[in-house]
Amino acid sequence: MFRRLVIAISLIGAMGLAAFGGAAAGGVAVFVALRQNKTEAASAAQATPTPQPATIALPTPAAPSAGLRTVDVQSAITDAVARVGPAVVTVINTLSDGTQASGSGVIISTDGYILTNNHVVDRQQSLSVVFQNGASVDAALTGRDPFSDVAVIKVSKQVPATAELGNSDVLKPGETVIAIGSPLGDFKNTVTVGVVSATGRSIETQSGYVMEDMIQTDAAINHGNSGGPLVNLAGQVIGLNTLVIRGNAVMGDQAEGLGFAVGANTVNAIGQQLIKQGFVSRPYLGVQWQAVTPDIAAQYNLGAKWGIYVTKVAGDGPAAKSGVQTDDIITAIDGVTLDDAHPFINTLLKYNPGQQVELDVYRNGQTLKITVTLAERPQA
Repeated sequence: MFRRLVIAISLIGAMGLAAFGGAAAGGVAVFVALRQNKTEAASAAQATPTPQPATIALPTPAAPSAGLRTVDVQSAITDAVARVGPAVVTVINTLSDGTQASGSGVIISTDGYILTNNHVVDRQQSLSVVFQNGASVDAALTGRDPFSDVAVIKVSKQVPATAELGNSDVLKPGETVIAIGSPLGDFKNTVTVGVVSATGRSIETQSGYVMEDMIQTDAAINHGNSGGPLVNLAGQVIGLNTLVIRGNAVMGDQAEGLGFAVGANTVNAIGQQLIKQGFVSRPYLGVQWQAVTPDIAAQYNLGAKWGIYVTKVAGDGPAAKSGVQTDDIITAIDGVTLDDAHPFINTLLKYNPGQQVELDVYRNGQTLKITVTLAERPQA
């Protein structure tokens, strides 16, 4: 029995030692494994850098033209502007009171002749022009014509460019045109584009003269554009920008795009006379007058509905020499009845100095026929 107990205890002890040994071996294995894992983790930590905040790499800026498609936008309009633009000038008019007015003009010859409007140089004391490049030079008046509103001035310095005159008789409504000038005198060589709205327009002036055969355009024209060129797509000057109508003051209507230019053919004919002789040869009758219309005739109980009422006769003029008197009413010239379609000045200007014309004159209830030899209009 004792022997069995000893053997049992021995077995239990052996098992305990075995268990302890196993546990110890397991513990050592776990320790070794943990230590190995910790060492590996430390090594990995040393091998992997500390995470940094994320950054975005920006592309290196390219040259301005790199990768961009270049489009050739050259057109008939830009070609025409490039051709005529250097010949366009700003005209500065210094008046007798020291104030200044400005307009535009266009150089038409290498001799320095410049076309502009008569009203641009009116009452001038001195003139100067500013070229496209900003250079300013003195100018002198060559001649002017108040009826066509055309004037020619001249500079003695070398001009940067000249413009070519085109044929305004072949213009058609809808044709693209370009206006170049200096609106308000500040915005030099401004370019605006529009179309020919109509041709053959007539505009009545304050002097009783109707400007005929005008070109109407919707190209923007403002104060200061006067005298600048109206250009076709061939780069030719086909008109001289002259006036703009903003609306009807009586009716209160407002309008935009109603600009008018003197046709190049008229400008050329007038300009050549101004260059050649300093004035335009115009016929002269030698009377001061007031227009007669049906309303005026009814108001003053006049015997004629249309014509001109003679308020004064120049003592040495053709009318006085032929027997025209104050208070006469001239109703026709060479059979052409004076009315709204045939104003007196326009009808008279169809004749030349030295020509004879027959006047229909209403006097004291009778119509007389008086023949007059026209003289040359005195120059102002």
